[in-house]
Parts: sequence; C-alpha cells; structure tokens
Amino acid sequence: MGSRILGCGSALPALRVTNDDLSRVVDTSDEWIAKRTGIRARHIAVEETATDLGVSACQKALEDAGVDAGQIDLIVCTTGTPDALFPSQAALIRAGLGAVNAVCFDLNAACAGCVYALTTAHSLLQTMPGMRRALVVGSERMSRAVDWTDRATCVLFGDGAGAVVLERCDDDQGVLASVLKNEDDVDDVLRANSLYAGDFPFTAEGVAERTAEQIAAQSEAGGQTMEEALASTTCVGDAPLLLMKGREVFKFATRVMPEVLQEACDQAGVAVEDLAVVIPHQANERIISYAAKKLGLPLERFHMVIQETGNTSSASVFMALDDARRAGRIQPGQLIGMTGFGAGLTAGAVVLRA
Repeated sequence: MGSRILGCGSALPALRVTNDDLSRVVDTSDEWIAKRTGIRARHIAVEETATDLGVSACQKALEDAGVDAGQIDLIVCTTGTPDALFPSQAALIRAGLGAVNAVCFDLNAACAGCVYALTTAHSLLQTMPGMRRALVVGSERMSRAVDWTDRATCVLFGDGAGAVVLERCDDDQGVLASVLKNEDDVDDVLRANSLYAGDFPFTAEGVAERTAEQIAAQSEAGGQTMEEALASTTCVGDAPLLLMKGREVFKFATRVMPEVLQEACDQAGVAVEDLAVVIPHQANERIISYAAKKLGLPLERFHMVIQETGNTSSASVFMALDDARRAGRIQPGQLIGMTGFGAGLTAGAVVLRA
C-alpha cells in the first residue's frame, strides 16, 4: 500500500513587504537582499493568525482534492510559530475546518517540517485501522519570531501556509521513499528560545517606518557590516528571538540536502536525474543552486517561489508544491522530489510519483 497526494493549497497574508519597504526599517537594500538570497518580497501576517492561514490553505487543498472536511481522518500540522501552546495548532485548524472526524496533533521539525509531517501522515495511514485520508499542513508566522532590528535575519523570513490532502492507496503511486535525518546543533547555529517578544514594525496599512537616525543608530549598535552580519551572526543561548550563524547553516544545508535526496532516490530505486521536479525548502536561492550542482541537476529542475515569499519555514515546501502544481509543472506519473532542512538540526527528503 501507499499514499498519494490528492490536492494542494496555500495561503499568504494580505500585506506584501518588498525589500525596498524593509530598507525603511533596517539598514538594507533590494540589491543586497536579492543578490544574496533571491528574495524580492515576503508577506507579513498583521491581522491573520496561524489558524487563519492554515485553515485557508487546507480549504484550498480540500477543494482541489474534491474532499469534504468531514472525510478527513487525520490532521498533522507542522509549525514552530503556533497561535497557542495548547490546544495544538492542528486542533485549532480542525475546529476552523469542521473536520469533526479527524485525529490531530502538531509536529515541530523546524524548516524540514513538511517532509517530517508528510512522512508521519503517510506512516499512520498505512498502520492505523480506519484511517484513509489526512490533511498535512504547515502554517507559520515567522515574522513574530525574528528580531526586526537584526538585518542579518529579518530580511530572510515571511509568513504563510501550505497544505496537502493525502489518501491511502493500494498501488505504487504516491510516496515511494522517505528519509529523515538529525544532527546535534552543538554550536547553536540556529535557535529561537521564545516567540513574539520583539518590536513588530508593521500595521495593516504597511511598514511603520523608522527614521534614518534610528536606522543608523541601530546599525552602529550592531557593529557589523551587512555582509559580516549575514555570514557570522552569533547565537546567544538565552536570546529570546531567532538568531543564526549564517555560514554554518549554509554549509549544513548544501551538504545535507543532496545527501538525503540521493538517499531517498536510492531507496525508491530511481535515479536522481529521473526526478521531473524537485521542491526544495525555500531558504536561499544560493543554497538551492549549490544543491543542484552537487546533484548534477539543472537549476531549472528546482521549483522556487522564494522571490515572492521569503523563507516561510515549515510551510515553504508545501507552498512551493502547490505553486508548481498550479503552474502545470507537475503531471500525473512524474517523479517528484521534496527536500528540506532546518534547526535541530533536521533534514529530510521524500520521493513520490504524482
């Protein structure tokens, strides 16, 4: 038996914030951000909650699949930025959907969460009697976890949600292989100890602009050039908001993404070059480019939405998958690769047949 994706959906907040907009908040520029990350804009949730975004993405996935919420047996939500400690984000989404027959729980594997959650749902559909269909959803409000005075990190992230409807099947379609990987983050290269503790410079109308003097003072206090900041941001063990060591994250990501995708292809008995489309975690265009070179695949094989969404953490793979499917890049019978990496340190890959 296997499990196949019946439908996809995604949701973005209303407020779109460009790189030029961010230059009114921190010392940065469109040229600098785009050249180093591939990001041109991101969407920020001012009035939307993680529940709002997750419910919207799930509703679109259900509509795409032609499935009613009452026909869902399982909801797995991957998130690092839930609306509440408890009830779970999955429970809040369940209530919003009216999915009265669904068992639900959250999973946190940081930016690799989509791969972990899809693997978990796939496994439960194979082993739990009576379970036939699952909603797997990533919903993130990373804008509430980043430090909006830290130009090394705040330019990278955005908010959004993505979801898929997964159904148990009796043939070899759908998920063919899955690989999950963890390494200890002994050097605290990526960490956030709490959420929603910092200044939030946005309103429903747009950016709450800082003065040139405030930006200059903030940059002087940071004591680093923008290039130095992105490469070597120092994590502090008790820091409340997200901090990372950019160079170390880059090294981990470019090493592990090709490793887990190659291993998943090997387990599935297919060649990497047989993958029609690869859906990577949307963290940085440079990381994806390096991974493509290591795998010997053209960059065009990798579907990217990062230019418009930024890094939406565990939601990013499902959001990119939805975009690729709606753009006509994914056709029935094609082999698809999905891969992600994140804090923990986590990594994973799934190979499936559309």
